[in-house]
Amino acid sequence: MKFKLDENLPVSAAAVLAAAGHDVDTVPGEHLAGRSDQDVGLGDIRAYPPGSHAGIVILRLADQSASSVIKTIGDLASLAEPDSLAGTVAVLQRGLLRIRHP
Repeated sequence: MKFKLDENLPVSAAAVLAAAGHDVDTVPGEHLAGRSDQDVGLGDIRAYPPGSHAGIVILRLADQSASSVIKTIGDLASLAEPDSLAGTVAVLQRGLLRIRHP
């Protein structure tokens, strides 16, 4: 599965996903850091209902430290098959994944 990570996520999160066999792009890696979310292809998810995009995963973490973010992203593979996220809006918390299907 292909992931694009916003610039507010730790760079090491890309390595976690890549090690799990995913294709990962980052906003800084595409030289888009500092640009508006619309320019980057991200934005207000209310404008992107399920089924209108490839899929969006939102992190909702009380602890937003790099180690917590990386651990939670690492948990993603155990919580859902990547293909089940296609076209959905998913909210990822530590140990919990809520998926809104089209």
